[in-house]
Amino acid sequence: MKTIGMIGGLSWESSVEYYRLVNQGVRDRLGGLHSAQCLMYSVDFAPIEQMQSEGRWDDATQVMIDAAQRLERGGADFVIICSNTMHLMAPQIEAAVTIPLLHIADATAEQIKADGIVSVGLVATRYTMEKDFYVGRLKEKYGLHVILPDADDREIVNRIIYDELVVGKIYERSKAEYVRILNALIAQGAQAIILGCTEIGLLIKQGDVSVPVFDTTLIHAHAAVNAALERVETGQD
Repeated sequence: MKTIGMIGGLSWESSVEYYRLVNQGVRDRLGGLHSAQCLMYSVDFAPIEQMQSEGRWDDATQVMIDAAQRLERGGADFVIICSNTMHLMAPQIEAAVTIPLLHIADATAEQIKADGIVSVGLVATRYTMEKDFYVGRLKEKYGLHVILPDADDREIVNRIIYDELVVGKIYERSKAEYVRILNALIAQGAQAIILGCTEIGLLIKQGDVSVPVFDTTLIHAHAAVNAALERVETGQD
């Protein structure tokens, strides 16, 4: 079994889900008392959030590179970033380590394409929705048509993430706002919804809207399990 290296703390609310999901996934696949062989380096999110809000992305990149290098030195065979937004610096992280980085947008887009979907709505932090590193990757690498909420709704989505979800606050009124926004994306032609922030799955579930929901946390964790068990299930380990 390969060792999964996880950069967590972005926020720890979703990191807990990652840890649960990768261990549950390995147990489900191998049975018995099996669990994931993994490392997690969990950063302090408060200074990271301040760097984000102040546009100090170079400083944030250095923190992420340091985390990835610590995981590599610790014996990780590959790295996952337990956040969509912090994939902004994925190219710099990949260049700074010799082990692979399993990209959350790739794992998500591959599943969407496998399901024959071409038009998706995206809800995420404002950085993930508005910067090109994520939407551009979905469009250019996978040919997906990405529909975003309007500016006012993007602000609502972002506020709920940072003021509530990352500190574990789950409110029915916020869920109702998200459902309204998701239904607006569906009305514009979205065949599915990407929950493009690793905390949104704490609020929105499949069944809350009438189209498929792609929870990036679930998908990314599943992809990590697949990568970790590849050699085990082919009899090479």
